[in-house]
Parts: sequence; C-alpha cells; structure tokens
Amino acid sequence: MTPQTGTGPLALETGIDPNVRHLDELEVGMRWKTRGRTITEADLVTFGTWSGDMHPLHTDEEYARQTQFGGRIFHGPGALAIAFGLEMSLGWKLGSAIAFLGIREWNLLAPVRMGDTLHVTEEVVELRPSSSKPDRGVVITKIQVLNQDGVVCQEGFWSVLLTRQAK
Repeated sequence: MTPQTGTGPLALETGIDPNVRHLDELEVGMRWKTRGRTITEADLVTFGTWSGDMHPLHTDEEYARQTQFGGRIFHGPGALAIAFGLEMSLGWKLGSAIAFLGIREWNLLAPVRMGDTLHVTEEVVELRPSSSKPDRGVVITKIQVLNQDGVVCQEGFWSVLLTRQAK
C-alpha cells in the first residue's frame, strides 16, 4: 500500500490534507517515499553555522581530501534534520501527530555529499494503542535516508504519538 501526499481540492479548500492517517487507519507494512532534496553548499554552511559544527571535514576541502571520505561531506545530523522535513512533507501525520517520541537504532551508514539528492522511505512496523488513553497510540516507522543511487545513508526507527480516529 503506497499512500500519496494530498494536494487535491479538499486540501486546498479546507486546509485538511485528505491523506492524514490516524492510528486506526494505519497498517503494519504501509510505505511511503518522499520527493527528493538536493544537498547544497548553502545547506552545509547553514547547518554548520547554526549548530556550531564547523569541523574541517565539512569546511576544509584540503583537510577532507586526506580523510577516508576523500572530500568534504555533509553533517550527519544535518541529513537527519533534512529527513525530518522530507518525511513531514508526506502529510500523513499533519493533523494526527501529537508528539514525536524518539529515535531508536539510528545509524549513519554512508556519507552524504554536496550534490547528493536525498529522499526518505518510511514503513509502518508497529502500532500500539494506548492502554491508558483510548484517544491515542504509538506508531513506529522504519526510516531510511537514501541518495540518488539508492544507497542507504542513514536509517533507524522513529516513534510518534498519534490520535486515534474519533468514533
């Protein structure tokens, strides 16, 4: 099952994305794929500046050439931040997410370089209705951040508290 993001008349007229999913509307195995996002020099400078991470691996080409990466790479946490934005652009949680609960087993598997185009795949792997609050529950999704060549650069599991559909 591959839901699409909503841009139809309902979304434009009401501001409600018709593809929002509540906990009860999800099934283990549901999958989504985001649009692509190309990493630029401006991304590197912006992330390095606001995070304070100006390590020469990111900012000094001569230094970075001497490393195992053979050149500058984008910040690992920067790619994670971009993954958050890409995943949110899917729209299925807009209006149903209560809180982001955490990340589990997040691994950085391959470097992200300027010029790489990233996209995110997401798969529902667990659904857990709350035993104390019947109006909500937890969805756990497996997230993969892939580059234009299909290389998985980062992956792990995200937990989100979602509303249940009103009955």
